[in-house]
Amino acid sequence: MQTEQANKSGKSGNREPVFSVIFSGRMLVTFVMGFSCGLPLLLTITLLQAWMKDEGVDLAMIGMMSLVGLPYTVKFLWAPFLDRYIPAFLGRRRGWLLSAQLLLVLSVAGLGFTEPGRNPLFVIFAAILVTFFSATQDIIVDAFRRESLPDEELGLGSSLYINGYRVGMLLASGGGLIMADTLSYRAVYLIMAACLLPCILASILSPEPEISDGTPKTIKEAVIEPLIEYFSRKGAIWILAFIVLYKIGDTMASAMTIPFYIDIGFSKTEIGAVVKLFGFWATIAGSLAGGFAMLYIGINRSLWIFGFFQALSTAGFAFLAHTGYSIPVLSGVIAFENFSSGMGTAAFTAFMASITNKKFTATQYALLSSLMGIPRVLASAPTGFLAGNTGWELFFIACTLIAIPGMLLLMKFAPWTGGKV
Repeated sequence: MQTEQANKSGKSGNREPVFSVIFSGRMLVTFVMGFSCGLPLLLTITLLQAWMKDEGVDLAMIGMMSLVGLPYTVKFLWAPFLDRYIPAFLGRRRGWLLSAQLLLVLSVAGLGFTEPGRNPLFVIFAAILVTFFSATQDIIVDAFRRESLPDEELGLGSSLYINGYRVGMLLASGGGLIMADTLSYRAVYLIMAACLLPCILASILSPEPEISDGTPKTIKEAVIEPLIEYFSRKGAIWILAFIVLYKIGDTMASAMTIPFYIDIGFSKTEIGAVVKLFGFWATIAGSLAGGFAMLYIGINRSLWIFGFFQALSTAGFAFLAHTGYSIPVLSGVIAFENFSSGMGTAAFTAFMASITNKKFTATQYALLSSLMGIPRVLASAPTGFLAGNTGWELFFIACTLIAIPGMLLLMKFAPWTGGKV
């Protein structure tokens, strides 16, 4: 199926030299857009929670603030409008992208002018505006990346997007909290809004993707046709099952790692230094390595190889549970787990992009990415119960085995011998 999509998009058999691809303007734009999408996410979670706590807001209200993230999970509801309508300036993708980014900058700055201690309802309203325009930006950026990059470059493009996303998250959370120790929260939010301005410039200067398949002519076509087109494909149901299951073991294990580390004796300082800081750079390295590898072996084979290492890395937690407290073992497990998870995420993201129809990119990708989030919510919910009843070692072994069905589904639509795409 992916090969058919590639042929349909008219990709050439003559590829650019690898270094030309890596240092091309389109890859720089992909990284910058990833940063632009990652930065707003934690401004309404980590940083806002710290601000509300400092202002003496009730813990129950702080907990309820997690609901402002709802637009991220239902963004597929308005994605068809972004496929259907074309702004009068800059084109279908850049026009909407510039609009969303300008409104996002204003909403982030506006959030900084609220007063959590006095008017929490205004804080909620401002935070919802941030998440809505941020989710809208996500929709357009995903579509822009799919339509701008040839299929053979989607792997590297996805890895650079993910790394930009993580850098944006790190700046918003770690950087934001550090700045809040010496600056007012209002100043911090204004600085964060200013950090998005270069991303707006990148959107203006980037070329509008050329789409040969046309665009939807009516709202009905924008809503219904993406579903009809997708489910008319061979193996469509198997692909949806794969999207739910491919990272389910990794997701379930990750949901319980912090209690696990504390339970076997690691201090919060050790967890912060090894798991968060060291692990961050291991994930960045894994994403980049996965992107480079996909230039040579393609997406199909990468899903097999990276998926195997991803499952094996989950078994590393079982080894750590068996070994007990050990900084060297923890460092090794974290390095391998985050590196392989970075590779797996890059391949997974590239795969989802590659199977979208460019006529309905925004709608189809929004649906697929929303589906990808199901394991994070549903499968993670019973992990505490499972770990408490089986013990840590058996729990992580079970998480490793749960990855097998997702890997086996690859035989249905991405066999090892089915090409490099």
